[in-house]
Amino acid sequence: MRILSVADLHYTLKQWDWLKGAVEGFDLLVLPGDLLDIISPVALDVQILVVKKYLRRLPESTPVLVTSGNHDGDGRNDAGEQVADWLKNSTGTGIFSDGDSFEQDGILFTLCPWWDGEESRTAVAELLERDSKKPKEKWIWLYHAPPAGSPLAFDGKREFGDSELSAWIGNYCPDLVIGGHIHQAPFTRNGVWFDRIGTTMVFNAGRQIGPVPTSIEFDLTAGTATWRWMEGSESVCLKTGQRLDP
Repeated sequence: MRILSVADLHYTLKQWDWLKGAVEGFDLLVLPGDLLDIISPVALDVQILVVKKYLRRLPESTPVLVTSGNHDGDGRNDAGEQVADWLKNSTGTGIFSDGDSFEQDGILFTLCPWWDGEESRTAVAELLERDSKKPKEKWIWLYHAPPAGSPLAFDGKREFGDSELSAWIGNYCPDLVIGGHIHQAPFTRNGVWFDRIGTTMVFNAGRQIGPVPTSIEFDLTAGTATWRWMEGSESVCLKTGQRLDP
């Protein structure tokens, strides 16, 4: 299975244009959060309409797994916590979103929404507990924020990690966690785009300007992940966590 992962598009339409052609040849596309941009001059409801159109234009032959980030909320739950209602209403042929599970070739994907308080955090915990009991050969999470204590959460000045995610990784030991959120993490001094926590590999491709986003290509058959950015590419072995020679 070959997976293309792109996070933090932030309503950059040129990067959305790139995505439609780039996904050809992949078995799966994952978009772990921040499809929208709350500081954009474009109204959020307009952004949602446009992004929905982009999602529908992606090849129907390639399933799309998409989860929310902190920029994607357009509503509130009963506890007044931010939720991305528009994503829940964007599911259709080949599109899976917050709270869904997706299984292909024995690999289970758990799609974790951005949580904004006790109620939404509990929903994520229940989702992970539910999927932990399902049969699977590999378990992959989409989770926008990086774990606390990881260099993936460092922006060059401060750490913005999710301590709940760190605890859940320690409890369930998924194979891969794919996210984003901290745009600068791979580009800081001694920055990284992947981390290994116990037996779990965690990823954050970062974000770059221009028409081509940073991305990570996973080849689960070969057991490799390749990060691509404007100045080149790097690869890592998913089994050992060791960088691979170019």
